[in-house]
Amino acid sequence: MTDPRQIPAPIPGLIATIAVTAGQKVAKGDKLLMMEAMKMQTTVSSPLDGVVEEILVTIGDTVESKDLLMKLRA
Repeated sequence: MTDPRQIPAPIPGLIATIAVTAGQKVAKGDKLLMMEAMKMQTTVSSPLDGVVEEILVTIGDTVESKDLLMKLRA
């Protein structure tokens, strides 16, 4: 079973925007970042309530599916 506090990339693509900062509180469903692949945008949302512990990507990074993007903590 995967850890829901570790946020993986749902698709391969480019990090278009990051909507949160480290230390920020987030609620389940809050937008964390936006990815872009083949002109389509995908929103990555928080799977749970928590605090952004670490952001592992920057805008413009290219990631593969399942690459770790962000870590949350309770």
